[in-house]
Amino acid sequence: MTLHLQPVRVATSSEDSDGQLVFADGFLVAVLVRLSDQHGADVGLWFLEAAFGLTSVMSAPLFLDLDAAQGWIERHLGAKRSNQ
Repeated sequence: MTLHLQPVRVATSSEDSDGQLVFADGFLVAVLVRLSDQHGADVGLWFLEAAFGLTSVMSAPLFLDLDAAQGWIERHLGAKRSNQ
């Protein structure tokens, strides 16, 4: 599986707008958003704003950086695919 990220501005209900579309093998699987200053100590962390298909979860951790987010998505996709 190959992940590809594409920068995007996301219209959220907060100041968070710096985002990344995450594609796995050409399919959109997630939207990540970098948390803004309004989040205090969590500023700069990445939040899973939306997830589709196999990445859809009730909650996900905040990610220190995009590498951590990609690793979580890859592990999550791999685990769900092997359970099908």
